[in-house]
Amino acid sequence: MNNFIEWLKNDFSPKMNKVNNNVWIVTLKDSVMQLLPFILLGSVFCLLTIPGDLYKIPNYPNFWVPFGWTMGMLSLLVSFLIPFNLMEKKKLRKQRFIAGCTGLITFLIIVSPQVIKDGTVGFTHSSLGTGGMFVAIIAALFTGYVMSLFGKFSFFKEESVIPDFVRSWFDSMLPIGITLIIAWLLVDIVHVDIYNIILNIFMPLAHITESPWGFMLILFIYCFLYSMGISSWVLTPVTKPIFLAAITANATMGAHNLVTSETIFSAYLWVGGVGCTLPLLVMHMFSKSTKLKALGRASLVPSIFNINEPLIFGSIVWNPLLMIPMWIIGIVLPAIVWFGTKVIPFAPIPKVIFDMWYVPFPISTWITTGTVTGIMLMLICVVVATLIWYPFFKTYEKQEVEKEAQQAH
Repeated sequence: MNNFIEWLKNDFSPKMNKVNNNVWIVTLKDSVMQLLPFILLGSVFCLLTIPGDLYKIPNYPNFWVPFGWTMGMLSLLVSFLIPFNLMEKKKLRKQRFIAGCTGLITFLIIVSPQVIKDGTVGFTHSSLGTGGMFVAIIAALFTGYVMSLFGKFSFFKEESVIPDFVRSWFDSMLPIGITLIIAWLLVDIVHVDIYNIILNIFMPLAHITESPWGFMLILFIYCFLYSMGISSWVLTPVTKPIFLAAITANATMGAHNLVTSETIFSAYLWVGGVGCTLPLLVMHMFSKSTKLKALGRASLVPSIFNINEPLIFGSIVWNPLLMIPMWIIGIVLPAIVWFGTKVIPFAPIPKVIFDMWYVPFPISTWITTGTVTGIMLMLICVVVATLIWYPFFKTYEKQEVEKEAQQAH
């Protein structure tokens, strides 16, 4: 076990951090996270639809319309943001707006055949919202790549008397033209169905995660990476489009996708933060170790709002005694939730879009499930997590108490 931990610490973790800090990965993460205000506002509009749908209130406003103008525009927005942010990070700031606009147009070229085929021309097509996120990301990355290739290219010499803004216009025309002409040729002339090709590549990920083994795997990876101090945000470019598409389908089409942000972060699983660490926090607060007690009490308020970085980095990261139970929790808890929602319909699968992960449990559980059985399933997860954390924590606590006793002498 010690050799395994050393390998993780000295080999695996540095490589993962290198990937995490790659300019393309950072751009993807930042671009998706910049959409959070639209996602949160869409969550509010989704919640506001519930009274009208539930109680059939006459003349109740149709909040699905503003929902469509927020959640329904995410792919459109990300197709702009990725090239924009990439130019910013590559220090090609003069090209950022041009790159963003080009990415947006490239995305629209790709989705146009799908929109026309579906007969829903306008601003209501699913490809503009969460359904087209992977397509938008690929279109944006292609645009960013072409724009970065020509980032320092110029038709003019440095000593040219032509004003800079005019030079910028002409210099931008080449990468814009290359990007749009390639997209146009492939989509409209050669009739390559880029939209569905991309979906067919990425959608199996959604099918995998919607299996019990895939559900456990993705949450184990969350816990595994986080226990080494690698933020789970590194998974955002892959997981966010899947989660958003799944919960949007639940809310608007009556689907039963379990693997959503709401299930994981708001309804059942990550009570106190990734790894269901609230029980561990309570153990810290009443620990016999002065150090652990101080850490627990200092971390109380953030943990109530599911922010567990102080506890994670204070106790768990690179501590085998607490890394292992976190990994176990990443497998056992999703299995319980799968059984309690899919195998036996004890508790409901969330159908409300609610990406506000910082709302305390069980308030968030009630909002996303609206049932007592939902709260009961969440409490079962907490009890099981407590039983997993406890023996490992007591061993760790014993070590810390002995260290403190030695230091006191």
